[in-house]
Amino acid sequence: MAKTTRSKAEVKAAKAEAKATRKAASKQRRSQLWQAFQIQRKEDKRLLPYMIGAFVLIVAASVVAGVFAGGITMFTLIPLGVVLGALVAFIIFARRAQKAVYHKAEGQAGAAAWALENLRGKWRVTPGVAATGHLDAVHRVIGRPGVIFVGEGSAARVKPLLAQEKKRTARLVGDVPIYDVVIGNGTDEVPLAKLERHLNKLPANITVKQMDSLESRLGALGSKVGPAAMPKGPMPNAAKMRGMQRTVRRR
Repeated sequence: MAKTTRSKAEVKAAKAEAKATRKAASKQRRSQLWQAFQIQRKEDKRLLPYMIGAFVLIVAASVVAGVFAGGITMFTLIPLGVVLGALVAFIIFARRAQKAVYHKAEGQAGAAAWALENLRGKWRVTPGVAATGHLDAVHRVIGRPGVIFVGEGSAARVKPLLAQEKKRTARLVGDVPIYDVVIGNGTDEVPLAKLERHLNKLPANITVKQMDSLESRLGALGSKVGPAAMPKGPMPNAAKMRGMQRTVRRR
């Protein structure tokens, strides 16, 4: 009997602890979100007008529709409009915040590696498989499309690095497609803000199991550069915004 009582007490304590942990995590996320909003609001003067305008417009439309519909429909449409308006306002905040993050990071050494490490989905990222003394770098990504090399820095210096990495990788991957991307705003280059979209548009050529096998094989190649030669990521302001970007995505 005593054993059963202790067991119930332990289960109850574990549940209480789990609940407290979830509550603390939720509070932390709300705090990060509020901090992110305050940062963005100070830097983006159009944020509040856009958010308020979208909210008011959607709520007003739902009220008008509810009044014309009448009856129970009116009492359904108005709360629905409030919820929808709040959701659209938040989406506006999230999009503009994300755009600001990439704008701050663009053109800085290590920005591509930072963006790749924040990719959503099943991507296997190995930053800095090759680099130069000028902080140009090539990063390797394994995903459903195959193997993708992403270069950042001067295109004239990065393209030979990409060619070298593709050549030595092709010996191990066989028929698996190999893609290369150069980050930038020039011809045949991909802007940093559009990198994730560009990768997601690539066709799915291999399975997740094949991705695991590729990761093991390519891991043996290692890196041609040491940690000291690698860019340390975007400047502090952009790095500070990483938490904001992750918080926005969670919501």
